[in-house]
Amino acid sequence: MRFLTPVYASILMIVLTGCAQEVEVEPTPQETVLVAVGDIAPGFELTTLAGEIFNLEAHRGKVVLINFFATWCPPCREELPYLEKQIFQAFDPEKLAVVIIGREEDDAIIQPFVDKHGYTVPFAGDPEMIAYSQYATRFIPRNFVIGPDGEVLYQSQGYEPHEFQEMVELIEDAVASIEAPQPEKA
Repeated sequence: MRFLTPVYASILMIVLTGCAQEVEVEPTPQETVLVAVGDIAPGFELTTLAGEIFNLEAHRGKVVLINFFATWCPPCREELPYLEKQIFQAFDPEKLAVVIIGREEDDAIIQPFVDKHGYTVPFAGDPEMIAYSQYATRFIPRNFVIGPDGEVLYQSQGYEPHEFQEMVELIEDAVASIEAPQPEKA
């Protein structure tokens, strides 16, 4: 039995190395976000389950929380009760708007989920990812807090209690900075 000579061994290594497939590296959540803190939030318009139009631009002057979720997503399901109680129910709707957006899901999927859990926060489907694809390419849940001027104040991916608490505190500060409307003088 003959062993490969060094020349043939080198040629074989070059051929095998050249034929090796590249291994695709999974992007991190940070690499998949398209809107960073400090950016102006891209506008979108979706119809909520209640049949109301949620137009991001129409909420200028308020703080806005956008949450992207899916009914099948365990961390999304874990986060939603806190979004409902600690944010949606806790703040003045004149100063804070909240919308939960079902990434790649329509009303027929979202409505039974909302009914089962008794949520009152506005939900909207985004089956074609029209809104989501402006903010990220992958991963949910995602939260974006948008200031009254349309600037992204906070963004996160996933659900971690300590990050959620940081977001609540940021929303508190942002909402507190909004001046109460002054009554018109006669």
